[in-house]
Amino acid sequence: MKWTKYLPAALLALAFGAAGPAQAADKVRIGYWSSGVSLGYGAVLEATDFLKQQNLDVEFIKFPDVNAPLRALASNSIDLAFGAPAAGVFSSAAEGVPIKIFAATQPADVQFVVPQGSPITSLDQLRGKKVGMSPAGSSVAVIAGAVLAGNHGVKANDFSLVGGNESRLAQFLAQKQVDAAALRSVTVAQLTDLKVTRLGSFADEWKKLTKSDSVPYIGIGAVRSDFVAQHPDTVAHVIAGLRNTLAWGDSHRDDVVNILRKSANLPEADAKVYAAQWQEMYRVSFEPADIDTLKRQHQVFADSGLVKGQLPADIFVTGPYQTAKTLK
Repeated sequence: MKWTKYLPAALLALAFGAAGPAQAADKVRIGYWSSGVSLGYGAVLEATDFLKQQNLDVEFIKFPDVNAPLRALASNSIDLAFGAPAAGVFSSAAEGVPIKIFAATQPADVQFVVPQGSPITSLDQLRGKKVGMSPAGSSVAVIAGAVLAGNHGVKANDFSLVGGNESRLAQFLAQKQVDAAALRSVTVAQLTDLKVTRLGSFADEWKKLTKSDSVPYIGIGAVRSDFVAQHPDTVAHVIAGLRNTLAWGDSHRDDVVNILRKSANLPEADAKVYAAQWQEMYRVSFEPADIDTLKRQHQVFADSGLVKGQLPADIFVTGPYQTAKTLK
């Protein structure tokens, strides 16, 4: 009966879980737009292990169209999206698409610009002009429409919206295919051959329109209603991973540059601009002030006729964000 002398050790190992299997990682499908501000953050998120450290098994799905993540949520092709267009989320939810908002992720760091030397010197002069910006239905397009109409009397049918991604819009501006453009500050900073004049920022125009100190969000975190109901802890761990990626990127800017050069194929100069503006472009927040700002955005959009319908009363799901505060 020599085997009996090994019994205490075996039981001890079992008691401490040495013989037990590792906990399976939670699967989650995350979608994002592979252009604009989302490009930089998405590339860093994929290249680092911050989501894996939250015991998440992530499948990233990238989309060339800014509104495509919303369609993917509606068709159950993804579970959640970061940087989803706020205006599109509002419209989709009002139309009955079962989605929730779980975080505010991208402030509207956008500038109205014209080529240097343009006869256009103020936003009031955009009536009858071609204005390049993110496609119709995007948050950029809706915010631009709201501030131009509210502050300058230039309504949506008073100018021609020319949609495209950031690189295409810069090309349109350089080739004089548009008279003006609403470009993200990171894109404006990357312009070297084309000199532009800034006519105003979304932040300043929004403060003027709403008579508040808030800055609107163009990108938010959206999740399928059934997914967050069934897997609230998974969403909390996603938020923690997003938050840790954000903090790491701010303190490791040289690493961000290297990732963007390799994974996003950005020239070194452009990658350095992304890294330098990291903290201005991205957020992972869902405090009461953020929710109040999003509610105000929806009201402004609705009053302007740019989005239809009312927000569901339960569209803001705060539990995962609060849980994420307790996670490392």
